[in-house]
Amino acid sequence: MPGAKGGGVRALGLVAAALTVTGAALLGGGALLSDPTPPLPSPDSARAQPSSAAARLVLPRSEPRRLDVPRIGVHVPLSRLGLNADGTVQVPPVDRPEQAGWYARGYTPGERGAAVILGHVDGGGRKGVFYELGRLRPGDKISVTRADGSVAAFAVRSVERVAKRRFPAQRVYGRLNHAGLRLVTCGGGFDRRSGHYTDNIIVYARLIEPPA
Repeated sequence: MPGAKGGGVRALGLVAAALTVTGAALLGGGALLSDPTPPLPSPDSARAQPSSAAARLVLPRSEPRRLDVPRIGVHVPLSRLGLNADGTVQVPPVDRPEQAGWYARGYTPGERGAAVILGHVDGGGRKGVFYELGRLRPGDKISVTRADGSVAAFAVRSVERVAKRRFPAQRVYGRLNHAGLRLVTCGGGFDRRSGHYTDNIIVYARLIEPPA
């Protein structure tokens, strides 16, 4: 897997197919919840909304420090995630489901490309940071505070539920002509035999001009 510096990060689109296992790796401890039924996106949310944001609207590279998603009450610091020894993408520790992490070998939020933030739906018998992710709707705002002090403001364009076996690695990690953001967690039904949720919930967002 190429590193984040130089041309390596630009090659993410070429290796996205190898990251499909990320969908399965995002674990949820739903078996420990009395009612593991996180909200699901509405059918209308899966249809991408038109965006007036210009492709040229981008920010220089700067690592993210904090994620704020007001609609679902998420206000958390971000950790750095890399790759496991087997080449799969790391996820936050399942026993700390309140944590969210940024895939540090990819793009930073605000750069031209798809920045990816991962979080659990639940774990350790507790709701996770992205338990309510399915409630987001097109137009909802997301902000990411960056190491350089700037805030990258995003608007949700679509929210989809996909089967893990069909995880859209290219759409999540692939090349873009604009600054995009993806929030990813588990969702759908919970398979008690495997101990995993059957689906992923994925939010697709695009950089916008923040309020003056």
